[in-house]
Amino acid sequence: MPDRNSEIPIWRRDFPITAEGEDDITRRDFARYLVLASGAFAGGGALMSLWASLRRVEGGVPTPVVALDDIPVGGSHLAAYPTERDPAIFVRVDETTVLGFSQKCTHLGCVVFWSGGDQHFECPCHEGLFDVEGRPIAGPPERPLARIDVEIRNGTVWALEAETGPHA
Repeated sequence: MPDRNSEIPIWRRDFPITAEGEDDITRRDFARYLVLASGAFAGGGALMSLWASLRRVEGGVPTPVVALDDIPVGGSHLAAYPTERDPAIFVRVDETTVLGFSQKCTHLGCVVFWSGGDQHFECPCHEGLFDVEGRPIAGPPERPLARIDVEIRNGTVWALEAETGPHA
């Protein structure tokens, strides 16, 4: 008669703790669940990417944003426009020019920031770069940032309307 310990796999002798139903899942079942979960995560990522690329920022009502003197030349100001859910960035290019853009990258919707010394917008997620006019100059973004029409009235920067699409 063979020794009872020789019939038990070595790993079972080293880890003798058992759980009810542990023999119900095979390696093949585990691999199947792993593939399904990976597919679900990949599909979710693809849907988020599609949503971010199709989302448009449009409209808005004229709104005072900030006093012109509060933005130094070459500096920026963060605000929300056209709604509280839409981050926006306003950049003072020179003494009399302020440009406004949606702060969401056109690649996957990450928040861009202004690099004043280098005079460009940066997206930290995938190293995308946009020039001072919001046009993509490096990285994966292919579309320009959504522009916000800006006007200076009595020393105050006003956001007039957000628009999408290419701009000059």
